[in-house]
Amino acid sequence: VQLQASGGGLVQAGGSLRLSCAASGRGYTMGWFRQAPGKEREFVAVIRWNGGRTYYADSVKGRFTISRDNAKSTVYLQMNSLKPEDTAVYYCVASSSVILPNLEVPSAYAYWGQGTQVTVSS
Repeated sequence: VQLQASGGGLVQAGGSLRLSCAASGRGYTMGWFRQAPGKEREFVAVIRWNGGRTYYADSVKGRFTISRDNAKSTVYLQMNSLKPEDTAVYYCVASSSVILPNLEVPSAYAYWGQGTQVTVSS
């Protein structure tokens, strides 16, 4: 499956951005990871295909919302109250088989998008 992410950009602290990721296939658990300069790739949020259950990293709970439109095979990440520490390249991911204990593990996702830069200025 191919993933096409969009929506990154530059925003001031406290602002909002919405990321989108369109998949070329259907039926995948989809989500987002991010990687800041000099840091490891980290889990942000994921949403199940079936039932739409969502999972978030503690660092973004209450500020970010992940949602999806199954008819369009598209997942969205609404990011509010952005902080400078949210600055990173955000990657869309997809998996047909990821299980709960591994949701935050990058290697559990077979498909990765190209990444989109999010920069939050202070």
